[in-house]
Amino acid sequence: MTIIAAVHYEEGAPAARIDITDGTAPATGFDWIGLFQPSAEEMAAVARRYGLHPLAVEDAVNGRQMPKLESYGQQLFLIARTASLVDGNGHIDYGETAIFLGRSFIITVRHGSARSHTRLREQLETSPNLLGHGPDYVLHAILDYIVDGYFPIVNTIEEDVLAMEDRLLEGYLQREDVVSLFTLRHDVVRFQRVLGPMQEVARRLVNLEFPCIDQNTMPYFRDVLDHVLRAEYRVTGLREVLSSAIETSNLVEQQRQGEITRQLAAWAAILAVPTAIAGIYGMNFDIMPELRWKYGYFAVIGLMAVVCGTLYRRFKKSGWL
Repeated sequence: MTIIAAVHYEEGAPAARIDITDGTAPATGFDWIGLFQPSAEEMAAVARRYGLHPLAVEDAVNGRQMPKLESYGQQLFLIARTASLVDGNGHIDYGETAIFLGRSFIITVRHGSARSHTRLREQLETSPNLLGHGPDYVLHAILDYIVDGYFPIVNTIEEDVLAMEDRLLEGYLQREDVVSLFTLRHDVVRFQRVLGPMQEVARRLVNLEFPCIDQNTMPYFRDVLDHVLRAEYRVTGLREVLSSAIETSNLVEQQRQGEITRQLAAWAAILAVPTAIAGIYGMNFDIMPELRWKYGYFAVIGLMAVVCGTLYRRFKKSGWL
């Protein structure tokens, strides 16, 4: 069985290891079971020991759920989405953590999450006074641990956006920059889809009463809600900045194209003068008196130069060249 840890706690301290295939839920203290991508059969053994609701077990095994919170009698079932950056390409990798909460147990089922709860468990075990609050405090700690994992992602995206803005101000964005800009916006939109349901889960934990959550732990859940709101606020701001950067990039590109069009139009106007004059004298008419003038060729060339020079200075002064 994919058991990361299975420990029984008494008064906030580890008391014994648990064989989840044997026995029932404890009468005192609480159990904390950590599973990673268990099979249906493995999950069924846990469900029999703690009397888990079949629908909740099915969702926990599925591993493809959005954040949600359900109450089944004296038990609470919720799903939280984890997120982490993949080293090297900046891609956000999403996972899922399903949590079963009862008065005497808490069970976590992770799918695809790269962040193990081992370090969190070790930290809590060093503070028996806090762990002694019971499994509802552990629920807060896990949710807080998951939500805190969002902020490094937000910080990284913010740095990428600021760097993109700097390049936009310095000059025109290249094709790879534009692709990166749209990729960032795609990641932000998808991340925001996770934060919305997570906010709803945290808000329900704060505003509703559940039999397996003590009122003394409500301040801790309010802290989780505050962290989710902060993350969502920053991500919403990033989405607006990215949209603004895309619009600015389009405006800069249109300006660049306008400048190129003006330059082409100015040079076309300048070259039209000698083209027109040369076209006139290329019509091969016999009666063209200036053709027999000794200085006719030089006069025509001079006229072309004067007119072209005048047009160039006018276009240059107006900013077209």
